Amino acid sequence: MKSRVLSGVQPSGNLHIGNYLGALANWVKIQYDYESIFCIVDLHAITVYQNPEELRAKVRELAGLFLASGIDPKQSRIVVQSTVPAHAELAWLLTCVTPMGWLERMTQFKAKSAAQESVGAGLFQYPVLMAADILLYQAGIVPVGEDQTQHLELARDIAQRFNSLYGETFVMPATSLPLVGARVMGLDDPTTKMSKSAQGAGHLVALLDPPDRIRKTIMRATTDSNPAVDFETMGPGVANLLAIFQAFAGWSSDQMRAHFTGLRYGDLKKQVGEMVVSKLDPIQQRFREITADHSYVDQVLRDGAEAVAPIANSTVQLVKQRMGVFTW
Repeated sequence: MKSRVLSGVQPSGNLHIGNYLGALANWVKIQYDYESIFCIVDLHAITVYQNPEELRAKVRELAGLFLASGIDPKQSRIVVQSTVPAHAELAWLLTCVTPMGWLERMTQFKAKSAAQESVGAGLFQYPVLMAADILLYQAGIVPVGEDQTQHLELARDIAQRFNSLYGETFVMPATSLPLVGARVMGLDDPTTKMSKSAQGAGHLVALLDPPDRIRKTIMRATTDSNPAVDFETMGPGVANLLAIFQAFAGWSSDQMRAHFTGLRYGDLKKQVGEMVVSKLDPIQQRFREITADHSYVDQVLRDGAEAVAPIANSTVQLVKQRMGVFTW
């Protein structure tokens, strides 16, 4: 029997090349080796205010991009989190066994709450909901970015605590990270990870950006004071551009050094821009075909929810029985 893999993305902001290289491209590669469930986590998105109509549109857009990137609905399940009520139900059950001290240590909560005047309780409980997403499907492999590893560790801690209190119930999830392209940095500030929520026209390249915008954004990318590529002394901006090219092209380190050493930055940016445009073009074309009619995307999402609901409901039923919560 194949191990189950689960991962997810919030339907907020614009999906960008960092999301593609760090998550989607990896999902496409591994989906045939595992029983794959890929979630659009809209319950996570609403921990901060979202315009309702925009949120619904983003859910469909994200599903379309999953499909256009190569996620095969005959092989993998694409699921909108809120269409499977067991996510929220298990989150409450797990909240009841999660010490507040564990949540207070979460660095993402500290960072996000510091940037807001008022913080909802949902933001504090965000990591428990993420743990519920993972444990609900008894996922053995959870591909996450480096910024989510603390949340995955919390999911493991919660699972271990529950198993200790109530008996062996949950599979202990492990993480899996791609070797190249796992962490794409902002083009305007290469010391911070490329983020869907970041402001500024020069920060990211979105998967649906038109070619001219892609080229312009990359041409404005931060580099360093060197006149040309020097692999021994290059700054983080140049390293980021090279990493983007390498991840899309699939070149070896030797190929990268042979091709780019001594190349002036203007030419480097042009080549990176053309590489990104060429790789995103088929995704964008496929996206337009898929989303020309909402009915196909909606059917994929309905099929996904129907397929995973028995797994999710079985887990919740077991957890309630173990905890002594009344069930029929």
